Amino acid sequence: MTIGNINLGERPLFLAPMEDITDPSFRSICKIYGSDFMYTEFISSDGLIRDGEKSVRKLNIYDFERPMGIQLYGHLIDAMVEAALIAEASEPELIDINFGCPVKKIANRGAGAGMLRNVPLLISMTEAIVKAVRIPVTVKTRLGWDEDSKNIMTVAEMLQDAGISALTIHGRTRAQFYKGSADWTLIGEVKNNPKMKIPIIGNGDINSPEKAKEYFRRYGVDGIMIGRASVGRPWIFRDIKHYLETGELLPEPTVNEKADIALLHLEKSLEYKSGQRAIFEMRSHFSNYFKGLPHFRETRLKLLTTIDVDDIRKIIGEIKSRWGDFRTEDRSSVYPV
Repeated sequence: MTIGNINLGERPLFLAPMEDITDPSFRSICKIYGSDFMYTEFISSDGLIRDGEKSVRKLNIYDFERPMGIQLYGHLIDAMVEAALIAEASEPELIDINFGCPVKKIANRGAGAGMLRNVPLLISMTEAIVKAVRIPVTVKTRLGWDEDSKNIMTVAEMLQDAGISALTIHGRTRAQFYKGSADWTLIGEVKNNPKMKIPIIGNGDINSPEKAKEYFRRYGVDGIMIGRASVGRPWIFRDIKHYLETGELLPEPTVNEKADIALLHLEKSLEYKSGQRAIFEMRSHFSNYFKGLPHFRETRLKLLTTIDVDDIRKIIGEIKSRWGDFRTEDRSSVYPV
């Protein structure tokens, strides 16, 4: 699979951009475990052109992460074009436009998935960005606004005609948010449309090696994007790749192994962030790394309220001593096909 001149090999795995999740520390862990392509957290065009600290900070890309994309969202063409030019100066491999975020404060302003209610504007914005930058432009979107407006077949063709280099489709409508099951049927129809020549990346509910292999086979997508299933489980990229190559399922990591990953993640967070922000933003990750441990409530509370780094390291050491080689979950119950 290639995007522009970026060769990602066969059946690449993408880490989905997730706000307050896919920061450099988490991206570094996912890269270690085999993610082929990653994105920044999504960035507001308004925040970027106004030089907002949080938005500008998200532009930081490190050599170990490459290839990397910067994802932008907004509802005004001029602002999005200006933001794309600012983002291009950070030298990502591509610019991705977010036409899929379902969050109310974004979609109701007409940005993210809100663009699906104004397809002419969506296409005009895409054309303007493609013309403005010199690097590939890609899009991530959904099946449609709601059950009565699943227009992805038409939108996909129009986006291709607008000049994008790849399209990621999340198999839900905006009205679904993240509820119910992702419907990959239309993703497969877009991929198998003879008019479509650009790579199609499928997204939604890929939470196991078995499911990834089956969906590659059944729907023919060029790549798969993984979001929520990677949180607390960054090794999912390694597990999927191993299964695709060998047909063998790797065992669930032991608590010892998960603790070592959590410690590495903590050190990376401290490396890329200043002060206690690194600790505060690691708390949700800690909860996910140790999800499913029996009789963990008291330890979890300590882990999520402690602000001293050495004390956190000590608590994780105690977790290793207490649970050691314990494996929290049977894969078949966690990852139904």
